[in-house]
Amino acid sequence: MTEPKIEIALGTQELCLTDAQGVVRRYSVSTSKHGAGEQNGSLMTPRGRHRIRAKIGGGSAAGAVFVGRRPTGEIWSPALARAHPKRDWILTRILWLSGLEKGFNRLGDVDTMRRYIYIHGMPDDEPVGRPASIGCIRMRNPDIVELYDRVAVGTLVVIE
Repeated sequence: MTEPKIEIALGTQELCLTDAQGVVRRYSVSTSKHGAGEQNGSLMTPRGRHRIRAKIGGGSAAGAVFVGRRPTGEIWSPALARAHPKRDWILTRILWLSGLEKGFNRLGDVDTMRRYIYIHGMPDDEPVGRPASIGCIRMRNPDIVELYDRVAVGTLVVIE
């Protein structure tokens, strides 16, 4: 049996989970408002072939807040957002990506993993289906929980 694969289409802001039988599930996502690019510091979503390097947050509550890949003990709410207006909210679960293409999205100034690019949950009031992040792939909290439970460390992720 073929392992699952994640394909992210930047043009349609869609994440597609597939297996040997075809499409398992489609999700609406939000990628970078700055477009696609691999350069460190660009705030863009990196393209190409990646693997899930780590899964973080299993068992955490929906809306659990992460800073530096660690839970803060907070649960996102509009009031918390007002108290921290500059925060880039990383919620619920994290799938940390690592590039597979040396010189394109791996190593040096284009390393996806060292750029801390994740697939992660997002606040309920943020837009989905259009670019709005600063590099990561954002998903609705119920969707990231479902995806997290369906994939393993090592799952192939292709961003185009």
